[in-house]
Amino acid sequence: MKIDVQLTTARKQKPASDQLVFGKTFTDHMFIMDYTAGTGWHDARIVPYQPITLDPASTVFHYGQTVFEGLKAYMTKDEQILLFRPEKNMQRMNRSNDRLCMPHIDEEFALEGLKQLITIERDWIPTAEGTSLYIRPFIIATEPYLGVSPSKRYQFIIILSPVGAYYKEGINPVKIAVENQYVRAAVGGTGNAKTAGNYAGSLKAQEVAEAAGYSQVLWLDGKEKQYIEEVGSMNIFFKINGEVVTPALNGSILEGVTRSSIIELLQHWNIPVTERRISIEELYQAYKEGLLEEAFGTGTAAVISPVGELFWNGEKLIINDGKTGELSTKLYDTLTGIQTGKVEDPFGWTVRVLENRVSI
Repeated sequence: MKIDVQLTTARKQKPASDQLVFGKTFTDHMFIMDYTAGTGWHDARIVPYQPITLDPASTVFHYGQTVFEGLKAYMTKDEQILLFRPEKNMQRMNRSNDRLCMPHIDEEFALEGLKQLITIERDWIPTAEGTSLYIRPFIIATEPYLGVSPSKRYQFIIILSPVGAYYKEGINPVKIAVENQYVRAAVGGTGNAKTAGNYAGSLKAQEVAEAAGYSQVLWLDGKEKQYIEEVGSMNIFFKINGEVVTPALNGSILEGVTRSSIIELLQHWNIPVTERRISIEELYQAYKEGLLEEAFGTGTAAVISPVGELFWNGEKLIINDGKTGELSTKLYDTLTGIQTGKVEDPFGWTVRVLENRVSI
């Protein structure tokens, strides 16, 4: 399939690197591809960034048929563009598509469209420390039909946003409240798909936590509300008595690309790492016995987010004296070093965007 390109005639002003706020600024162009039942995906194109027009009866508005991904592009010191394990995001998007009864994309073609878009938007990639070009691919159901059934029409869109740090705290520890009332997802639901409803349903707990002075919530399982699942929109890791533990994938936990990379890094360093079910009671006992050494969330946006405090049952659990742990720092420095080309990549995770420059 050919990708048609229409370049903008009105380029936007780029913000200064120190003024970047996550997800607020968008580049000059976007990638779009349409799907029609019986035809498949068609009309791939790169066009000026613009509003999209949808029928008010479009399925996405009424039944939430939508999935999305998040990844980043980085500019190296020698001005090469790197992506980090982008094939994993395309694979996960198709797993999400499957769960939401949406058509699979051609992963290689979608990645080629992304590379062409990034090539055009090269000058939007910030180069200051801690900055990157955030990439948001998403699919929406566009058929105007109010019947409860899978849509017969879709759009696949990729937009780009230059970003700074996701959390204003940066690599410094955040305070997290353990969520006892609301539930993010349940086994058999859509927790292992990256779909909008999961995030909409999490906003109330987030709002309550923020009002109490906490950055995010620690989610427990939807059935017994005993077993730890995720932290905010990230996967969670704990270092307990020298061993790193993360909740096992159980059907309600999203399989993060950063999560997988952290596990592989720890194994590469011969640091014990286990994927298993872990309860909040077990974590509390480890804390009381002085065995809870570190805790950190992992995700594309923040990479590593150390946890300095957990609030549970009216008690504040201060982890590592509220400071960033040695392992959290090493993981952050190594992973971001690989992503930006500053550290050797022994895993072959980074993908270089070979450019055919388009003048605009």
